[in-house]
Amino acid sequence: MRGVANTELTAETVMALGRAAARVLGGRRFVVGRDTRRSGPLLCSALAAGVAAEGLDVVDLGVVPTPTVAFASQEMDSAAAVVSASHNPFPDNGVKLLAAGGRKLSAEVERLLEEEAARALAPGRGAGVGDRPAPTGEGVGAIGGDRRLVDRYVEHLVGSIEGRRLEGLRVALDCANGAASELAPEVLSRLGAGLEVIHAAPDGTNINSGCGSTEPSSLREAVRGTGADLGLALDGDADRVVAVDHRGELVDGDHLLALCALDLRARGRLRGDTVVVTVMANLGLRQSLAEQGLAVHETPVGDRYVLEALDAGGWSLGGEQSGHLVFRDLATTGDGILTGLQLLDLVHRRGRPLADLAEDAMRRVPQVLRNVPVADREALARSEAVQEELARVEAELGDRGRVLLRPSGTEPLVRVMVEAPTEEQAQAAADRLARALLRAAGPKQGAGEQGRDPGTDRAADSL
Repeated sequence: MRGVANTELTAETVMALGRAAARVLGGRRFVVGRDTRRSGPLLCSALAAGVAAEGLDVVDLGVVPTPTVAFASQEMDSAAAVVSASHNPFPDNGVKLLAAGGRKLSAEVERLLEEEAARALAPGRGAGVGDRPAPTGEGVGAIGGDRRLVDRYVEHLVGSIEGRRLEGLRVALDCANGAASELAPEVLSRLGAGLEVIHAAPDGTNINSGCGSTEPSSLREAVRGTGADLGLALDGDADRVVAVDHRGELVDGDHLLALCALDLRARGRLRGDTVVVTVMANLGLRQSLAEQGLAVHETPVGDRYVLEALDAGGWSLGGEQSGHLVFRDLATTGDGILTGLQLLDLVHRRGRPLADLAEDAMRRVPQVLRNVPVADREALARSEAVQEELARVEAELGDRGRVLLRPSGTEPLVRVMVEAPTEEQAQAAADRLARALLRAAGPKQGAGEQGRDPGTDRAADSL
């Protein structure tokens, strides 16, 4: 669930969701954590109250990254929730629920949660379910903290590079004024990296504001200004990361996947020689991996689908262009700090600049993204006129490019992605498809193309 805190996402709604989570997910204990938003304490308290009202003890980790909560959920084999809106601006907030073991919920469990939350919100139904009375006395859940779980998470991160150190690396670190503002510098410092930390002073309102993985311009300046070897930019809940090389050039999730896949394969740790990517992955990533003899398994956009594929195939690495990478042997979810450590360790072991390593790992194909506003996104994406234009563009590009029309899962938009041999060809093809969508929509549905924002587009459909 995600929305504007205190209007779309109220304390009453979140408390009902807490009750529903306790009823559906069960167990004896329940883990919660939050990011740095002003509304975080309000909504996290409501969530914990709902869980405790159903008789489960709540372990409140406080301000921690999403992957910390997932790690604690796995350690305790307990269901969990993160109060965070990830990369969204600070007025928004959200609740992300995890099954015991730090795993994503199935669609069936999500449906049961919705039904149970609706029952809890119904007049007179919040205090109990059916013939079951609300617990009293010792049956009421207790709420308390346990920072030992956070300490164990830190040790897990430090141990992920197997006793190696990062001395000699100069790193600029953008914490997005978010949940990792304390943890990320602590971990990198313990491993000996030289740090220039920016945007690590959260005040409740500045999370993701002009900083972090979706706005890395200040990180570019910090890297160039301090002479750092590279930079890392986390998002608000630290489940994703992008990098910047010593020149200030962005190294996104596709490049990170290519780098880490080749490194894991070289060390015999890329199971099945397969990498899981989403439909948004750059054509250059697919081509580069194929040239190296690695297979690509494609999923819809969303870390849920990446994780499902990793578990079904028994593979070890997958991720998204946004920087949401999953190292399945080390975590149950995407982890920006963990991914950053794997990259730093790789660069340190190779003894070469990130810019050179990234260039060797993958040649990016020019990619253009458009958000086209339409009222009926599903119907328009399937319209005959749009499909005819799509066929013409695909025929012209052949195997030198790729086109994707994807109705947004969260907004009244059709997302247009075009990859082509040159930026100009990609722009022209995207323009043609956007015009076809708008013509099919008619004058009442859209006033024109939306501005391009690749970072937002890539992140829009996953929390």
